[in-house]
Amino acid sequence: MNRHKKENQPDKGWDISISGVFIAIVMGIVLISSIAATLIFVQIYRNAMEQSAVTSSSQSCEQVQNTVENYTQDMRNVLEQIVEKMDQEDDQADAYIQDLVNIRSDVVAVTICDEKGELLRYWNRGQKLKERYRVVQYAEEKSNDDEFYITKPYVEALFEEYYPWVVTVYQKIKKADGTPLQINIDIRFSDIANYVDNVGIGQHGYAYIADKKGNLIYHPQQQLIYSGLKKEMGTDLKEGTHIQEQVIYTVKNLENCDWKIVGVCFVDEMITKKVSSAVARLLIVLCGVMGVVFLFGWAFSELFSAPVRKLARDMHRFEKDAENFVFEPMDGTKEITTLSNSFEHMVVRIQELMEHVRQEEITLKKTELKALQAQINPHFLYNTLDAIAWMCEDGKNEDAEEMVTALARLFRISISKGHELIPIEKEVEHAKSYLKIEKYRYKNQFTYSFEVEEECLPYFCNKITLQPIIENAIYHGVKQMIDEGEIRIRIFQDGEDIVFQVEDNGVGMREEQCQEILRKEAGDRTGIGIKNVNDRIKIYFGSNYGLQITSELDEGTCVTIRMPKVREEENERK
Repeated sequence: MNRHKKENQPDKGWDISISGVFIAIVMGIVLISSIAATLIFVQIYRNAMEQSAVTSSSQSCEQVQNTVENYTQDMRNVLEQIVEKMDQEDDQADAYIQDLVNIRSDVVAVTICDEKGELLRYWNRGQKLKERYRVVQYAEEKSNDDEFYITKPYVEALFEEYYPWVVTVYQKIKKADGTPLQINIDIRFSDIANYVDNVGIGQHGYAYIADKKGNLIYHPQQQLIYSGLKKEMGTDLKEGTHIQEQVIYTVKNLENCDWKIVGVCFVDEMITKKVSSAVARLLIVLCGVMGVVFLFGWAFSELFSAPVRKLARDMHRFEKDAENFVFEPMDGTKEITTLSNSFEHMVVRIQELMEHVRQEEITLKKTELKALQAQINPHFLYNTLDAIAWMCEDGKNEDAEEMVTALARLFRISISKGHELIPIEKEVEHAKSYLKIEKYRYKNQFTYSFEVEEECLPYFCNKITLQPIIENAIYHGVKQMIDEGEIRIRIFQDGEDIVFQVEDNGVGMREEQCQEILRKEAGDRTGIGIKNVNDRIKIYFGSNYGLQITSELDEGTCVTIRMPKVREEENERK
């Protein structure tokens, strides 16, 4: 492993203070930008704000005024033409009015009613008159004959399934015989409404139509007004320009009717164009400032930012692979070189400590495994020799001889040339030999069976894993039964793990007893073997592996052992 270590190395780089450079850059940028932006913006803002707002609002209202006046004048001309035709014969007047309705798409209907509002005649585009209808008496009580009037917009409801939005222009006349009549022309209001809707004074400004008494005729936001969500303050203003707080109202009266156009704009919005001009000039100045900032930023990056980023990347690489990391010292300011040298010394020291800890962990692991192995061998040997002695006392020399042979086979497998891991096939053979010995000892008080998947046999496991579990099943389970006991050993695959299960039909245990077995220390009278197996598996493979005990009283106990799949080539590397 290559490591760099420098003793008493002098600092490299420029003797420049990072804080001094940073303060000088920030103060220069703030001072230049603030002075230039403030002087230019304030001067243009003061000179252009009010004049720009008033002029723009007035021009927009004049455009609306001219358009609506032309439209209402056109209505008046049409009404005058119809009034003139009323003096002609009925057939000629009827044909003229019907042609007018057909030609003018904005004319919905022409009606004639008497002074009581009863409908006398009507002309339209073929819509059927309702059986029950009501004609509105449009003329006011004090209205004069031969005077032109125009109503508010409303929904026409004379005809079946036809409800256009119209205004009505009307005039009261007297026929040659003195009969008073009222001529009404219903004209679509959508053209005027669409035009007013599209008028914009600033970003949020608008125009609307009112009569000279202050009543709204049409407003782009009239739904909000009628629902009480908005209140319009300028309906009762006289012609001219009125500034109220931050709102400018411009009022223009129509000459040919009692309508007026009211323009609404907001002071803050109407200065946008002037502000944009100021901003454009300000941007020119700021571009120059930004050029200076860029030069300072580049110098600052070279002095501090670039080395710091490189040092951060090196720290990140060191965090990912501390063992193989090699640090190359960097040059820069005084602060950078100090950090670089300190980090270099820290890397070397940490790598030395890591190597020392790793060697200690390896030594400790080997020591713990040897201690656990040394602990289980005397325990098992004591139990087996006790059984052989019992047979010899009982005169069963042949059985004792066979047990001694089995014991020798057991120790040959358990020694396994000093290896901690042995093939599962050998572990199964070890367990069968042990069960054979124990069956002699307990006079066939139990039976046993093995269910082992053939694919599991080549994998490796901790040696003497099954024997302590089987011993516990015999001693705490089937030994205390009146009926014949049964022990079942299963070995199968579960994904990337191997699972061992030792199950008996013995007297069972409570949950507290199951947990106590896994906590018993080496000095306890029983249960040493199971804790030993659990400790050895966790030391070798980690905390995710080990034993789990489930049991029910009078039902039996099942011990499940989980290990990872260890192949022969992996075992050779351990």
